[in-house]
Amino acid sequence: MRLLASLGLCAAALAGCASYNPVNYLNPAGVPQVPPMTPRPFAVQEIGSFHVGGRQAVLSGLPEKDVKFTPTSPVTRLNPNGEFEVEQMYVQYVKLADSARSARYPLLMIHGGGLSGVTWETKPDGKSGWQQYFLRAGHDVYVADAVERGRASWARYPEIFTSEPVFRTKKEAWELFRIGPRYEVSPAVREAYPGTQFPLAAFDQFMKQGVPRWVTNDAPTLAAYDALVQKICPCVFMVHSQGSTFAYALANKYPDKVKAVVGIEPSGALDAEKVSIAGLKQVPLLFVWGDKIRETPRWVQIQGALKKMIAAQKAQGGQADEFDLPQMGINGNSHMIMMDRNSDQIARLVQQWMEKQGLVE
Repeated sequence: MRLLASLGLCAAALAGCASYNPVNYLNPAGVPQVPPMTPRPFAVQEIGSFHVGGRQAVLSGLPEKDVKFTPTSPVTRLNPNGEFEVEQMYVQYVKLADSARSARYPLLMIHGGGLSGVTWETKPDGKSGWQQYFLRAGHDVYVADAVERGRASWARYPEIFTSEPVFRTKKEAWELFRIGPRYEVSPAVREAYPGTQFPLAAFDQFMKQGVPRWVTNDAPTLAAYDALVQKICPCVFMVHSQGSTFAYALANKYPDKVKAVVGIEPSGALDAEKVSIAGLKQVPLLFVWGDKIRETPRWVQIQGALKKMIAAQKAQGGQADEFDLPQMGINGNSHMIMMDRNSDQIARLVQQWMEKQGLVE
């Protein structure tokens, strides 16, 4: 199937970048140099989706009950015992036509905790997100809903998932995602950080994206991502927050399949004192950090663990580059960098870094 620009998609003519060193992105005044995209029409070859990973679970001994599935339907005797497919992952993809593709490998976008692949799609303020940005930049893009999230679905607990779900409050998101130091019910009195790049008027809309998470599902989630790597890679990982737990483990395991990892405020690290990270030596790593981390004790601890992994990667001769946005003169970014008002500016820096790695032709 060949869909043209009537889909509202554009490709870009992109300039190269001299180096991945953040200093090279600054002009003499210290202002980041991020040339805007020049849109041009491009063609999409295929849009599709699939489920991957998972297993069959069998339940028995549960009581039957009567249910009505619609107000006008007859009562149905429901038997919850039997076989179920569980712990699978949902993946949506967009493949460009050959004439529009400039990236050498597909881009796999991995979301963070309590979220889904919507993270990368349309932003909560209604503007185009990074899925569309990197399509315009010439990448085939795969967006995952991990085990238990979104269209991957979830399973009964405690019979299959062994713990109860965890739900994130609006207060936790406001403060943990470093949108502001104090949350209030009324938007008019919420305290945001001065100069924040997060679109404050869209915060409540953003919170509609929240989904339950289970803290006991790391093993099946890693297994599903492993199956996805076997299906679609070689590829480049673009990972946010908790999703880095799986991305770095798989890059370490499959350095021939994972060509780079772009970490957008990653929160999960490999402990080089406990596990070998020899595989990561072959994988270029980029870490992108937003603002107000040093003022947030929890984030200081999270980033500290990543800094240790970065140091270990460099010590073994591997590549680990960091874009500390405030140090680059880009201020106000929240944890949700891909949703911030200046997200295209940051995406362009990431694209330039990938160009430097030879990931884009």
